[in-house]
Amino acid sequence: MLAAAANAADKSADSPNRLVRDGVAIEFEARPLGSDGVLTEGMFADVRLRITDAATGQPLPGQVPGAWLDQALPEGRADQCKVRIGTYLKGVLSARPLVDLNSYYLVVMNKDSALTVIDPVTSVGGITSTLTRIALKRPPMDWAASADDRLLYVSMPSAGEVAVVDTSEFKVLGNLPAGPEPVRVVLQPDGRYLWVGNNTRRGEEGGVTVIDTQTRKTVATFATGGGHHEIAFSADSRHAFVSSREAGRVTVVDAASLKRVQDIETGPSPLSLAVSPLSGALYVSDGKAGSITVIDARSLKVRKVIEAGQGLGPLRFTQDGRFGLALNSLDDEVLVLDAGSDEIVQRAEITAEPYQLVFTRNYAYVRGLASPKVSMINLESLGKGMQLIVQAFEAGPAAPKLAGDLPLADSLSQARDEGAVFVVNPVDNTTYFYMEGMNAPMTGYLNRGHASRAARVIDRSMREVEPGLFSSRVKLPAPGRFDLAVMLNQPKIAHCFSAEVQPNQALAAQRSKPRVEFLIDPMQVTAGATAQLRFRILQGSADQPKAGVADLRVRYFQAPASRPREVAAVEVGEGVYEAPIELSQAGAYYLHVGSASLGMRFGSQPYASLRAVAAQARTSP
Repeated sequence: MLAAAANAADKSADSPNRLVRDGVAIEFEARPLGSDGVLTEGMFADVRLRITDAATGQPLPGQVPGAWLDQALPEGRADQCKVRIGTYLKGVLSARPLVDLNSYYLVVMNKDSALTVIDPVTSVGGITSTLTRIALKRPPMDWAASADDRLLYVSMPSAGEVAVVDTSEFKVLGNLPAGPEPVRVVLQPDGRYLWVGNNTRRGEEGGVTVIDTQTRKTVATFATGGGHHEIAFSADSRHAFVSSREAGRVTVVDAASLKRVQDIETGPSPLSLAVSPLSGALYVSDGKAGSITVIDARSLKVRKVIEAGQGLGPLRFTQDGRFGLALNSLDDEVLVLDAGSDEIVQRAEITAEPYQLVFTRNYAYVRGLASPKVSMINLESLGKGMQLIVQAFEAGPAAPKLAGDLPLADSLSQARDEGAVFVVNPVDNTTYFYMEGMNAPMTGYLNRGHASRAARVIDRSMREVEPGLFSSRVKLPAPGRFDLAVMLNQPKIAHCFSAEVQPNQALAAQRSKPRVEFLIDPMQVTAGATAQLRFRILQGSADQPKAGVADLRVRYFQAPASRPREVAAVEVGEGVYEAPIELSQAGAYYLHVGSASLGMRFGSQPYASLRAVAAQARTSP
């Protein structure tokens, strides 16, 4: 009787944008970006869910709502919402939603001037679903993402610039001047400034360039010394710390006033910086001296120098700041530093020539240059007097250093699931997905047409922006009525909210223009041979093939930059055209299509890439 009364009260509180079930209230809002306040096709909107206690109105933080945006169900079939959500959860490719608000993408940094974007969800039977490729001005070296993953900053040392990539549309918004040889890029914790290490060997020019992320202008430069620079920040963001490898010191900069504070001598070759918020100190590892210098982040005084052995390299702290893990590439060791006592409390043998380190909630993953093995260190085994637990799995057939030309960016990335990682093996050009508890990677993503070097995850799932309020910014895919399918596990709730999206006249006009669809399979050919490039010209919202275009031409060039060549294309089928291209040298090539009669300028359409390899290096597609 009481349950029936509660259910009746719940239903009476429902409205089109509010649901009350089992004592939980869910409010839905789609807030368009822009001044007109209308949800419009092709424009962005913030999809928001506020989850509260129905009786008190207090927020219910820590929920993990599932959400999918799709075309609305027919009238009278609202009971099918639960069935629809069940289909989404099964991952059926033929029944995917228009927008998955629980999704993520894998971005792969390539050896050539491009990034590859992979949708891991749609990879089936070993065939990688490449969502798109992002052309860069020059080869990348390092990257940093904004807190919401909406912007990606990519350093290009040979260009002297940093590319700003919009991860909503996966396109380059601009290239920012970043001083000579920009290598390391680090975002200030509040996201206001991007700090770029300039690795020139001339001491008077080596240092950092500081870029305002709002104006995208350089606001300061500091000459700190020659060699490579690492950058870290105090827990309160008051100070920025910049190491200079050849100068043997750390420069302290006031992050608010952008004024140089002081230089601190730390040893002949500082290699890595790490801050522990727990101890309030900066830790500087020096490979040549074999020491870790501890600097108080407030007083800027050296608190202690820890002798740890030559060969020290990367040093990073666990999320709580309690333990630091330092890698020794000469001894193939990991050293555990207790931030509470500033002493080395554990050592263990790990993968050969360790050089990169990332954390998940339960493990530290270490990549070695001289071995395909990835070491896993159980974080629960850290601490004085405990036995360090180290496991390993193989990610690929060969050691990463055999590929050569490795960037500074990590070849390891935590997956959206906190119990999994992606690992790039540059030798076989594959990014492996490993889930904790398995003996080997579950699957691998082959990067066709490019050479993989590093990877990171771009998370598109809804985020808790304040207690009980979950939000995600989406691009509205089409006009019409849409359902936002929402699921909670505790309590179990499945419900569809609705919203109306208006047509975009500008997009309708754009769809009427002809566009190119490349038909390239495989993405790899033999250098020195003539390849036949096929593509299709489509027009209209129904993607009708356009036949009879007589002046189509293909322009192609070898990356990163070479003299372009052009060749005429001929029609070989209804709306399908073919052009012979000569890829004389091994490498990556970019392909563009143009036509004067169609008003199609070279570069105005999406490009394609093709990789030419020497005959003996040819691999199966």
